[in-house]
Amino acid sequence: MAKTGVLSSDPTVRAKAVELKKELQRLVRTIVDDDDYSIHAIDRAKDALCALRGLIMFNKRSSPATFKLREAVPCPEEFKCPLSNQLMRDPVILASGQTYDRPFIQKWLNAGNRTCPRTQQVLSHTILTPNHLIREMISQWCKSQGIELPNPVQCGREEGITEAECDRFFSLLDKLSAAVPEQKEAAKELRLLTKKVPSFRALFGESVDAITQLLTPLTRCNSQSGVHPDLQEDVITTLLNLSIHDSNKKLVAETPMVVPLLMEALRSGTIETRSNAAATLFTLSALDSNKVLIGKSGVLKPLIDLLDEDHPLTMKDVASAIFNLCIIHENKARAVRDGAVRVILKKIVDGVHVDELLAILAMLSTHQRAIEEMGELGAVPCLLRIVRESNCERNKENCIAILHTVCLNDRTKWKALKEEEISYGTISKLAQDGTSRSKRKANGILERLRRAINITHTA
Repeated sequence: MAKTGVLSSDPTVRAKAVELKKELQRLVRTIVDDDDYSIHAIDRAKDALCALRGLIMFNKRSSPATFKLREAVPCPEEFKCPLSNQLMRDPVILASGQTYDRPFIQKWLNAGNRTCPRTQQVLSHTILTPNHLIREMISQWCKSQGIELPNPVQCGREEGITEAECDRFFSLLDKLSAAVPEQKEAAKELRLLTKKVPSFRALFGESVDAITQLLTPLTRCNSQSGVHPDLQEDVITTLLNLSIHDSNKKLVAETPMVVPLLMEALRSGTIETRSNAAATLFTLSALDSNKVLIGKSGVLKPLIDLLDEDHPLTMKDVASAIFNLCIIHENKARAVRDGAVRVILKKIVDGVHVDELLAILAMLSTHQRAIEEMGELGAVPCLLRIVRESNCERNKENCIAILHTVCLNDRTKWKALKEEEISYGTISKLAQDGTSRSKRKANGILERLRRAINITHTA
C-alpha cells in the first residue's frame, strides 16, 4: 500500500514523528507483553500518541495547500508576526499590547514564558485577544494580491471566551475578597462556569494569582463558627473543576494552601465537599511530581480516616486518591504507617468496594510492614476465600499476588495455604485457569509448598 506522505513536507517534523513512533512501539510492546506494566507506561503511550497526532495536524495546517503566499510578493512588516517573521493568519493581542500570530505566541506561552517576547514586559495574564483590525487589514491586502489566507479556525484555534466574559471572570475573583454574601455568589458562579466552560478552567492557569484569589474565602475566615459550608463546597468543587484541565494540575498543587485546605475539607466539610476534595487529590495526583508533593503533606491520614468512616458517597473517590498516591514507594510507607492496611482489610471483609480496595492492598503488599500487618490481621483466609468464590479475574489476580508475597515472607502462613489447597484445590485451579499473572503467582506458591513438603520428608 502506498504511503500517504502525511509527514513528508518537513524533515524536522518527519524525524520527530519517527522518534515518537519508535517510543510508541516500545511502550505498546511493554503494555501488551508484560503483565506487570505500570499506569505510567499507559500515560506515556497516550502522550506519545497525542504528540504524534499534533505533529500531523500541525503539518496539515502548515501545508502549502492551505496557505498560498507567493514568495515574490513582499509582505508589509506590520502584517508579520515578530516571532515567525511571516504573515499573520490569526493575529492576537498579548497583555503587553503587542500583536502576534496565535500559533506562535501560544507556543511561547505553553513553554512557560510569562513575558512579552518583544518588550520583555512581565504579563499580568496570558489571555489572547483577537486583533480584528489587523486581521481585516491583512485580509484586504491578501485579496489585493490574489493570496488565499486561511480562516483562523483552520489554524487550530480553540474557541476562547469573549472580552466581556473575561471581565466577568476578574469581577468574580474580586468579589471573593468582599463580604460573605458576595463571596458565596461569586464562588457559586465560578463553580458553574468552570464545570460547563473549559476555557474558564484555562483562565485560572493563565491569570496571575487567580487560584490564590479563589482560596481567599477559606484562608481569611475570621468567624468563630468557621467558613460557611456552602461556600467551602463551592470553592473546593471549583478546585476540582480546575484540576481536570491538564495544564492546571501542577499549578494548582503547587499553589500554597491548596493541599492544606483540601486536607481540612476532608476532615470537616459536608459529605459532598469531602468527596470532591478526595476527587481533587485523585485528579492532581495524576502527575508524579504531585504525588510526591501531596504525599509529603500528610494527606494520606485524613484520606484513610475518611475511608474508615464508610460514607457511600466518598468511598470511590477516596480509594482512587489513595491508589494513585501509593503508586510511588514513599507514599506506600506513609499509608501503612497511617493505618491503611487495617482499614482496607476491614472493608474487604465487609464486602465494601472490594475491587478498588484489593488493588490498593496488592500495591501495599510490596512493603514489608504491610505484609506483617496482613498476617497479624488474618488476611490470608479472607484472600483465599475471595480467590475461591469470586468471579472477578482481576480480584483473584490481586489476591494471589498478595498471597504470593506473604508466602515468600512469612513461613507461618504456609500451613493455611497448604490446608486450602488440600481442601479445595484453590491455588491449583488458579494455576490452570487464571490470567497469565495469576498462573505465575499461583505456580510460585505451589512450588514453595512442594519444596516445604520435600524438606519435611527429608528431615
